[in-house]
Amino acid sequence: MATGPAVDSATPPPDPFTIVRNRGYLVVLVVSALLGVPISAAAFGFLALVSEVQSLVYNDLPKAVGFSSTPDWWAVPMLAVAGVVVALTVRHLPGHGGHEPAEGLKTGDTPSFAIVPGVALAAVASLCLGVVLGPEAPLIAIGAGLAVGALRLLKRDAPTSAVAVVGAAGSFAAISELLGSPLLGAFLLMEASGLSGPMLGVVLVPGLLAAGVGSLIFTGLGSWTGLGTYSLTLHQVPQADRPSLSEFAWAILVGVAAAFLGEAVRRTALRLKSHVERHRLPLTVLAGVLVGVTALIWTVLSDKPLSGVLYSGESTLGPLLADQAAYSAGTLVLLVVCKSLAYCLSLSAFRGGPVFPSLFIGGAGGLAVSHLPGVDTTTGFAIGVGAMSVAMLRLPMTSVLLATLLLGAQGLTVMPLVIVSVVISYVLTLRITRPPSADPPAQPGTGAPPRTG
Repeated sequence: MATGPAVDSATPPPDPFTIVRNRGYLVVLVVSALLGVPISAAAFGFLALVSEVQSLVYNDLPKAVGFSSTPDWWAVPMLAVAGVVVALTVRHLPGHGGHEPAEGLKTGDTPSFAIVPGVALAAVASLCLGVVLGPEAPLIAIGAGLAVGALRLLKRDAPTSAVAVVGAAGSFAAISELLGSPLLGAFLLMEASGLSGPMLGVVLVPGLLAAGVGSLIFTGLGSWTGLGTYSLTLHQVPQADRPSLSEFAWAILVGVAAAFLGEAVRRTALRLKSHVERHRLPLTVLAGVLVGVTALIWTVLSDKPLSGVLYSGESTLGPLLADQAAYSAGTLVLLVVCKSLAYCLSLSAFRGGPVFPSLFIGGAGGLAVSHLPGVDTTTGFAIGVGAMSVAMLRLPMTSVLLATLLLGAQGLTVMPLVIVSVVISYVLTLRITRPPSADPPAQPGTGAPPRTG
């Protein structure tokens, strides 16, 4: 998502009131609303495709080749195939398959339509075959690229500022229901873009309009097809106790632990990424194989399904909370370790978004803490989700909203504790994060330096 054209330091900033009063801005609003329909439908189709291919690869294909059930080792060759496809896409197609997920969730400059095929192919190969990344970053890029391409078809000489705003609206529409609410998607994009001040509303209003239209399309298609909306939802949330002094102490400790774990994952992923860039094909395949081996270790030691470690965790976060009684504290710690290792490897070599795996790791860690005295299940889950998401994303407002709005009515009860864990994790993360110059240099054309705040 772009935030507008670059402005020379000697040129006065654009006046938002003049922009909004201009007739062209009304045209941008109408175009954003109209484009919200096909872009959200395309996003829904993308998510449906990913879900169906995941089921085909890990459920139907093993039976088709003669196995009675999916073998524990099945993920290893599937992720090797993912490594081949992603490496070739990154190397040969425009856009390098999208931004580097190890560098965090970045919106970057306004993408062109030319990057859409490469981003879509890399994301489908990664997400369908079990890589531990989410769909949000590819959808943001695809939505913006489709919107910009459509606008260029309608008006080749469209002003740069209009292209930027319409591209942003495309991103809003594409992830309108992914996080369970268009409001959460809007906060995510606003905070990730860093846009503030009077110009915020200029970009935000078309984006919100496109997101509202997109949410309606997602809901309608989900009802019409019977597939649901593919949004992050938690259906069974245990009752949360009123915040206590012991829970405030746990919120601080969880915030500290999440900051160190998140920085370890990020720093290791960036270091591995620098090696992958030099030997793209063999090391991407190796990373995929190691993700599969990690999932194999998890399922052998825990007797739980491969899906606990594979994928983004979007569809398994709710069942994890609902079935938390079936997981011992030791099993949950093992899950956090294996998921973090697979997440780190995926960040270093594949394409996708960093949001959902961080939520899953934080939620699993919070549930492990809830086995200890002084904190209930829902509170532990919420503070873990908030602390780990801010450690990986550096987006404190979005992290608080994610951890509270997902829990429905119980989220209001635990919100003060979530705020404490998020603030502790965010501040400590910034203090222990290496400055950008200390991180391995990014490959030319793959994106900007990592976010540090």
